[in-house]
Amino acid sequence: MVFLGGLHRSGTTMLARLLAEHPQVSGFDGTGVPADEGQHLQAVYPVVSQGHQAGRFALLPEAHLTERSALVTDQNRRALWESWRPHWDESRQVLLEKSPPNLLMTRFLQAMFPDASFVLVVRHPIAVSAATQKWSATRPHALLAHWTAAHRTLRGDLPSLQRAMIVRYEHLVADPDGELARVFRFAGLDDHAPGRSVAEGVNRDNFAGDRTPRGGSNQRYFDSWDARRRSLARRAYLDLAERRCRPEAARFGYAMRPPGERSPSDPLVARLLEEGAA
Repeated sequence: MVFLGGLHRSGTTMLARLLAEHPQVSGFDGTGVPADEGQHLQAVYPVVSQGHQAGRFALLPEAHLTERSALVTDQNRRALWESWRPHWDESRQVLLEKSPPNLLMTRFLQAMFPDASFVLVVRHPIAVSAATQKWSATRPHALLAHWTAAHRTLRGDLPSLQRAMIVRYEHLVADPDGELARVFRFAGLDDHAPGRSVAEGVNRDNFAGDRTPRGGSNQRYFDSWDARRRSLARRAYLDLAERRCRPEAARFGYAMRPPGERSPSDPLVARLLEEGAA
């Protein structure tokens, strides 16, 4: 079983759809719930990311579940399995469940399903914040604070995981074959259909076709963010928000000003961005 997680607007839906195209992967499709997310198909744990919670859920204590949760019981384990299994083809090698809050529930899900693997998607905090604000009333500083809180919690949980890998959204968009091959290898599968184009996974309007620090799929969000900095008051406000986010962003390999990529300062994050941990 593979659990896929990441903040809203980080590319989890795109990656889940690409993975589910593999003949040996069964994901959720046509379930009738938002984005075919497993969180909406169960009643064991609270759903903390509905609607207005996008850009906020990581700030809620109940969003972070671990092996210490009172919800870790044999009865709940059976209930989760019975909630999800009707939506999977159990004849396939890999059963995939995607929900954004999985980012903060890895230790809980590992306690419930000890053989589980985790694929965790990260994206530049400015791009996530700008994209999320399009359908959220949350202010920019709060969205950056949410990104920081979510990834700080994730980083604290990573050492407890037996099998996990991190996928950088920017790399998935720029090199879908390379990143998907890495995920398939992690899941014990061969790539079934190399030769993908970016258009298969993302809208071309979101992609400028390069891997430069300020280019690629995030460029329009970087541009919209910079447009807000034209007034001195807003620039001071955003500078403060960016400074608060900068240390955690650097641990995941993101520079805030100018926005772009670099090597992660956290060694475990760097390793999980390469291949994953077993």
